[in-house]
Amino acid sequence: MACRLADSMILFMGPHQRLTGSQKIGCFSSPGLCQLKWESLLVKGVKHKRCSIPSRGTRFIQAVAVPVAPPSEDSADCRKQIAESYGFRQIGEPLPENVTMKDVIDSLPKKVFEIDDVKAWKSVLISVSSYALGLLMISKAPWYLLPLAWAWTGTAVTGFFVIGHDCAHKSFSKNKLLEDIVGTLAFLPLIYPYEPWRFKHDKHHAKTNMLHGDTAWHPVWKEEFDTSPFLRKAIIYGYGPFRPWMSIAHWLIWHFDLSKFRPNEVKRVKISLACVFAFMAIGWPLIILKTGIAGWIKYWLMPWLGYHFWMSTFTMVHHTAPHIPFKSPNEWNAAQAQLNGTVHCDYPKWIEILCHDINVHIPHHISPRIPSYNLRAAHKSIQQNWGKYLNEASWNWRLMKTIMTVCHIYDKEQNYVAFDQLAPKDSQPITFLKSVMPDHA
Repeated sequence: MACRLADSMILFMGPHQRLTGSQKIGCFSSPGLCQLKWESLLVKGVKHKRCSIPSRGTRFIQAVAVPVAPPSEDSADCRKQIAESYGFRQIGEPLPENVTMKDVIDSLPKKVFEIDDVKAWKSVLISVSSYALGLLMISKAPWYLLPLAWAWTGTAVTGFFVIGHDCAHKSFSKNKLLEDIVGTLAFLPLIYPYEPWRFKHDKHHAKTNMLHGDTAWHPVWKEEFDTSPFLRKAIIYGYGPFRPWMSIAHWLIWHFDLSKFRPNEVKRVKISLACVFAFMAIGWPLIILKTGIAGWIKYWLMPWLGYHFWMSTFTMVHHTAPHIPFKSPNEWNAAQAQLNGTVHCDYPKWIEILCHDINVHIPHHISPRIPSYNLRAAHKSIQQNWGKYLNEASWNWRLMKTIMTVCHIYDKEQNYVAFDQLAPKDSQPITFLKSVMPDHA
């Protein structure tokens, strides 16, 4: 909906408030967002800032009139309202254009970049022991407790990914050969080829939230959406109800096609692929021989799906929100994308421990050389120096509902347009999610 400022009064209403009273105004429906246009707002050199709030469909809203506040207060009120609507704890102020990545990196204490072998191997011990415990739980659990055992084991094996992730960023050990060996071994239970992932992931860091450049996550293009009815339906399901497992499609598309890599990368890619295929050729038959096809599903497939749930969820929460734009290369700014366009999200403590604080993601995007065990100290420093620019949340259903039902098709003006705004007849999966997903923040 597009709501206008009226004379000297501002119209405010959170999308989760109950509609009462007789003083109502009709708002023109726009694709999935309620736009409050701040024509005179000046924030850190930005001439005007659009305040966007996801709508719950076309409806009338009550107008609550309050006096116009100074621009800085308007901005704070706007961000607070948007944060509550989206499920965020805080939405950061726009980062001034003169701030560079070097400014942010230089503000960090040097100790957060230090590699500690004891802490690194402690993370390996945590992952190996928690994964072994998970397999034991699966073997002993009655059928009705298996989902809990799978959830634990899938989360534990996600820790293997984070260890390999550190190795790929050269933040695990000072011995670079050892890092490549550990990284390759950590990725094997996930059937993830280490080198192909490393090459593509480096581009994600170099071009975070850049259109056509970011290799981790991006909105759907309208041209792609309109290609064919079959593809449209697949996209709606993929970016809707199946979104927490979309990393499986990403894994298949990006990591096994040699044509996607530069000639100087192909040799290392082939080595990683050989390791993965060897694991499949040896490990899978052994599991099936010992436990049967049902055992392969029980001990490997279900935890693997649990890992992909976290892989998808972490990635989309870190980089997807209605107010976080994807920029063309000529508009893209590294500091804005990494500090102001990356999301910090808190999860239950057991998840953060098993996943080695990968959720503490802003410092990782400031410098991938920060080891996972130093991310919290780095984040504390960033909060002290740059806190008002940070996007922060605690995991909640409203946050997930916003991402899965609003953040779909790229739009230059609004960042995202929801599927059900452009193709309502094909968007039953989105309508279904809106009706069944909880709205608790």
